[in-house]
Amino acid sequence: MIGLNLVYPFAGLIFLAFAGSALRDRSHGKRIGNALFYALIALSLLAGDRLGDLGNGVLVLGLVAIAGFGLMGRGDAATTSPAERAAEAAARRNRLFLPALAIPATALAGTLAFKQMPALVDPKQATLVALTLGVTIALAIGYAWLRPRAMTPFDEGRRLMDGVGWAAALPQMLASLGAVFALAGVGDVVGGLMGRLIPEGSLFGAVLAYALGMALFTIIMGNAFAAFPVMIAAVGIPVLIHGAGGNPAIVAAIGMLAGFCGTLMTPMAANFNLVPAALLDLRDRHGVIRAQIPTALPLLAVNIGLLYWLAFR
Repeated sequence: MIGLNLVYPFAGLIFLAFAGSALRDRSHGKRIGNALFYALIALSLLAGDRLGDLGNGVLVLGLVAIAGFGLMGRGDAATTSPAERAAEAAARRNRLFLPALAIPATALAGTLAFKQMPALVDPKQATLVALTLGVTIALAIGYAWLRPRAMTPFDEGRRLMDGVGWAAALPQMLASLGAVFALAGVGDVVGGLMGRLIPEGSLFGAVLAYALGMALFTIIMGNAFAAFPVMIAAVGIPVLIHGAGGNPAIVAAIGMLAGFCGTLMTPMAANFNLVPAALLDLRDRHGVIRAQIPTALPLLAVNIGLLYWLAFR
């Protein structure tokens, strides 16, 4: 059955190519650090199951050390000149978007189709498998149509990853932190505190505590996936689902949407809010967050209302 057993190795090979690209770039002052960082991510994806808990823990500490000691940096990879890119854009026009559009189109179609093939594709991983297939198709289209050098897509991908830097691993680490918090019983502690704050028998108070808690924990931890295990264990399951009979799918989905509102308002979500500012060379590094807050707060209010209305109809 096709699932993460093929998706992880595919991603691992991509990061291995990034490591090789960085190592070959002798003009890059921090090529060794970047190459080691990408190689460790590749090792995690290719052989994480064989490393065991201790091995993976040491690997994560290695990633943190490389980033923490400033061993990574942006390179100046060889690429086409602005004039060459302008000429390519003028010649190919909007058709240049075809390879990029192939990815979401394949991901959508594949998700719907693969869920009907449980013997072939793991239904729980249908979207990731379809996304991987979409990337492969887009890469094939790019090679057949644009005819670049074999390493050009990986050099360009590595150039983008150099710009993102260590923040590329932040979502996975923060999501893992959420799982650690859940196992450590943080959800029970938060649930006890929430129980004292929520007026007894108040369904709206429980909804408010859950949604605001998702947003606030996301602001603190930088990732809604890290906040979710804590808040679903503290309020979502015991109070809203078991206690009030809420629809589990709606409680979980809208809870995540409330968390995403918090993502828009925190510098801890570096990959969303700080990296774009750095890539665009914005003078105000927190300008992205300031621009998003007027949207995030009304969206959070709407999510609270929708959760109250939809989950308990």
